[in-house]
Amino acid sequence: MIMLIKTYREIHVGLAPKQLGHLVIRVRDLVKAEDFYTRILGLTVMAKFEGNALFMSANSDLSHELAIFAADPDASGPDESRVGLVHIAWQMDSFEDLKAVYQRLKENDIGIVRIGDHGLSLGVYFLDPEGNELETYYELPKSEWQVGDHIFDSKFPLTLEDSNSDSGKQAQA
Repeated sequence: MIMLIKTYREIHVGLAPKQLGHLVIRVRDLVKAEDFYTRILGLTVMAKFEGNALFMSANSDLSHELAIFAADPDASGPDESRVGLVHIAWQMDSFEDLKAVYQRLKENDIGIVRIGDHGLSLGVYFLDPEGNELETYYELPKSEWQVGDHIFDSKFPLTLEDSNSDSGKQAQA
């Protein structure tokens, strides 16, 4: 018997959002934030209100995906003991793009917090100048997911350090 699984959106038309539209963060230094998010992440400034706000996007067909507002220069920074946002994740088009960002982070002495192997995706975690945690990641096409008990229980088949075309595959244990 074939069982069709319907999403909440399919069952309750119009009651679920289309997608996440944008995130808004506050920073103490807009100039540093603009430099970091354009030079390191490659975002485009879509609109700028000098000294007050930046609206940025990785996709120039959207008005913005990230809004950055100025906070008080003495504002406290991110605090992992408080409730709130853990990190912002940016999906890369290809694994080669993820490797390029990883290299750019290293070349600019931006500390890597961790590499996250989620089985179907590989993520590079790092901090912006204000201490906000970011992730850039590449996710395999759904047709390539190796799913066991849950969608995150496999090992990602590529590594960031290998540069040879064949050696991007992880050694089999």
